[in-house]
Amino acid sequence: MTVDSPRSANPWLIGLGAVGVAGLGCVAYGALVERNWFTVRYESLAILPKGSEPFRVLHLSDIHLNLGQRRKTEWLQRLAELKPDLVVNTGDNLTHPEAIDPLLDALKPLMQFPGVFVPGSNDYYAPRFKNPASYLAGPSQLSKKRNPLKLDTERMHAGFGARGWVNLTNRNQSMVLKGIRFDFSGVDDPHLKRERYAGWPKGTTDQDSSPHLKVAVAHAPYQRVLDHFTEDGADLLLAGHTHGGQLCIPGYGALVSNCDLPTWRAKGLNDWESGGRTTPVNVSGGIGTSRFAPIRFACRPEAVVLELHPK
Repeated sequence: MTVDSPRSANPWLIGLGAVGVAGLGCVAYGALVERNWFTVRYESLAILPKGSEPFRVLHLSDIHLNLGQRRKTEWLQRLAELKPDLVVNTGDNLTHPEAIDPLLDALKPLMQFPGVFVPGSNDYYAPRFKNPASYLAGPSQLSKKRNPLKLDTERMHAGFGARGWVNLTNRNQSMVLKGIRFDFSGVDDPHLKRERYAGWPKGTTDQDSSPHLKVAVAHAPYQRVLDHFTEDGADLLLAGHTHGGQLCIPGYGALVSNCDLPTWRAKGLNDWESGGRTTPVNVSGGIGTSRFAPIRFACRPEAVVLELHPK
């Protein structure tokens, strides 16, 4: 009796199968591992007035807190161990309408330190499901076809303010911290085109000649915003929004920035030049994700510590 030899498997099918398995593995890794693999990025800048003591800024952005996120909550609470001199929150704190109280609880240990904040779009409106591929076509937009689900922004901001954090939504404010005068100027979310420039705080007639640091704060780092603050003399600009690209290619980086910022600037500390001036800009890769896209790949969730030193 003869036995027929089995047919050779189609190499194309084998290849497609391998790609499919690898893709599923990447999705599982990004959803189950990396999105909860929190890290702290450290940067150093010599921008303080001469003779100043070193100063530590903790930059938080895009927390996107959902219900039941125990690991994220505990990690946020442990950040208080870094003992920052200032906390800067650049918005998009929520991804669920009922997450305001859990958010305030998660940030409570950090609210013993001075802080400032501006909102992002997901502090005003809850996210809705959308095709992830749409991000490749350009920055996301608020749907005009469906009524957006509004969040209780005022209650969240009141919770921040009750613990001493300063609201910089289209406002400016001066604060003296560790003997250094900080002049802050913040804007509402440029992604929603809500920014209105308040300029820098006005004080004494010799305020520009006395030692100080001008810090600009925004959620989304659109080029028009970076241009404005750079040309207006900012010494430092802090923003978020991009999620660092969220799904990145190892060795290449972000595919999108969800704004008009070049993708190679989607995360990190870089110099921005405009009008003959240069300002260091830190774009946070963010801490969370939308609850409808709970995955990160080659882009760990991060908080940023900026160690500031005298010039």
